[in-house]
Amino acid sequence: MFRSRGENLRSTYILLFLNVAFFFLQFQDGAKFTRLFGFDRDAVAAGQIWRLFTYQFAQAGHLGLFTIPPVLTLFLNLVLLSLMGFAVEAEWGTGHFLRFYLMSTLATALVAAWFNTPLLGSFFINFTLLFVYAALNRDQTFSLSTILPIRITFLAWMALAALLTGVFFGSKTNLAALAGAAVGFGYYISQRIRVLALVTGGVGATAKVDSDDRAVITATRNVTRVTAVKRAIETGSVTDIDRLIKLAEREIVSGVNICSPGDFKPEHSDRYCVRCEGFAECTVRQLRMNRPNVPVPVPASASIEQAGAAT
Repeated sequence: MFRSRGENLRSTYILLFLNVAFFFLQFQDGAKFTRLFGFDRDAVAAGQIWRLFTYQFAQAGHLGLFTIPPVLTLFLNLVLLSLMGFAVEAEWGTGHFLRFYLMSTLATALVAAWFNTPLLGSFFINFTLLFVYAALNRDQTFSLSTILPIRITFLAWMALAALLTGVFFGSKTNLAALAGAAVGFGYYISQRIRVLALVTGGVGATAKVDSDDRAVITATRNVTRVTAVKRAIETGSVTDIDRLIKLAEREIVSGVNICSPGDFKPEHSDRYCVRCEGFAECTVRQLRMNRPNVPVPVPASASIEQAGAAT
C-alpha cells in the first residue's frame, strides 16, 4: 500500500489544474457548461464519454442538502485536494491513487445512470478522499482557530452524516455519491487486507514477494516497532530497550544518510520515517539516547577484595 520508488506523484497537480480550468469555463456560462460537461446517461450513451469524468470538476457546491457558492466551493476543494490528495498519493503511489479515483468516479456515474440522475459536483473530494484520508490519519487534528481544534475523523463523520441525510431526504444524486464513496473506501480496505496478508503470511501471501511487497512488509513492521519503542522508553525497561536495539542493529543499512535526532519523528502523519532505509539506525540511536543509566553490579568477590585493599 506504500508507494514504489520512481513514481512521479503528479496526478494531484493535474486534478488541481483541471478544477481551476473547468471553473473558468463554468464561470463564463454555467448553463452551457452543464450541457457540455455534466453527467447525463443519454448523452454518454450517444458517445459523449468525457461526461463520465468531467462532472467531478464542476463546482456545484452540493454537500448533502446544503449548497454553497461555486467560488467558495472551488477554494475548499483546492484546499482539501492539496491537503489530502498529496498525502494519499504519497502513501499509495500514483498508480493506486488513479485507480482509487477512477473507481470512485465511475461507480458514482454508474449508480446515477441506473437511476437516470444527472451529476454535477466534486463528490470525490468531498467524500471519498476525505473518508480514506481520515482512515489513514485518525489522530490528525485541524486547528480552525486557536480555540477550535477539530479531528479529521470528526470531519469525516460530519460529511458522512450530511451524505446520509441527503440519501434519505434528498435526491438520488446523494445515493450515487454514497455508492462512489463506498467503492473507493472498499478499495482502501482491500489494500489494507493485502498488507496484513503479506505481513502475517495469511491468505494471498506468497513465498516470493517483489520489491514493492517487501517495502510494504518493512514499513508495516516498522509501524509496529514504533509502538514497542515508545512503550520501552516510557517504562524505562532496560531489558526491552536492549532487546529492541539488537533487533534494529540487524537491519541497519550501511551508507544511508540519516536525519539529526530532533528530526526523527516516526509517528508523524506522513509516515515517512517508517519507509526510510535509515529507520533502523535512527531507532538504535533513539533507544540509546533514552536508555537509563543503570549501574553495573559488582561481583561479591570483587567487593571483598576492594574492601581489603582499602583497609
